[in-house]
Amino acid sequence: MNDQLVRVISDEANVRAMACLTTATVREACARHATLPTASVALGRAMTGAVLLGALLKGRQRVSLKFEGNGPLGKIVVEADPMCLVHGYVGNPAVDLPLKDGRFDIPGALGRAGLLTVTKDLQLKTPYQGVVNLVSSEIAEDIAYYLTDSEQTPSAMGLTTIPDERGGIAVAGGFLIQSLPPANEEALDNLMRRIQSLPPLAKMFLDGATPKEILDRIFGDIPFEILGHQDVAFHCGCSRDRIEQALITLGVEEIKSLAEQNEDTVITCEFCREPYAFSPDDLRRLAEERH
Repeated sequence: MNDQLVRVISDEANVRAMACLTTATVREACARHATLPTASVALGRAMTGAVLLGALLKGRQRVSLKFEGNGPLGKIVVEADPMCLVHGYVGNPAVDLPLKDGRFDIPGALGRAGLLTVTKDLQLKTPYQGVVNLVSSEIAEDIAYYLTDSEQTPSAMGLTTIPDERGGIAVAGGFLIQSLPPANEEALDNLMRRIQSLPPLAKMFLDGATPKEILDRIFGDIPFEILGHQDVAFHCGCSRDRIEQALITLGVEEIKSLAEQNEDTVITCEFCREPYAFSPDDLRRLAEERH
């Protein structure tokens, strides 16, 4: 099936929930950045988490997650919007660590000491920003901790990304459960027990479960209403015009200095690795326009 997100609400449990399949989306991002398996898993989890948070927004709002740790991965930066369009990158795509207890060692790659910074552009004068310490560097736990601690919204999140034997992505996806006020403690406890008793999320997706079927497994006999479905996709908003604007911020003298090298200046977008070439004549034109 195509990558998609489903959102639901349960009046009985007083929770809202989402689940998404992001396999093709993560596969494209990892291919663009040529990530090795451990870096792929870290990037895939973070992108899927961003999709789930972005789906909580509306209109032209956006959310950005930046994980910064003391491990070899360095950082993970991902951005998403309410349309479930997402992009991202890792500081060091060449990280690939040995498995630890049969699991990808994301805490070892990202580092256990660090910060998660969540920035939300809510189309107000100043973006909202929240910062928390990394609690486990397992991505899902860190995002859930941020939501519970900084936004005072008790949350549970599950994320998975599994590479295939060829170095691509076999499956990626996740879910988010959030309590709505007033909290129904009994229902929440029931949901948490069901989440803990589930098979591994990757196995359920690999066995063909849809996002809705993942939620069916989590909710069990607790009724919920489907609010909608959305396609999920990789998308970067970079363009030649935007790169030109970035060049302009260097200042006229720096642009002239680049032009004097008499060779193309190539600028590559961090998020999608799309290269933009500017000839010396292009740079001179930019300098003249800004003079």
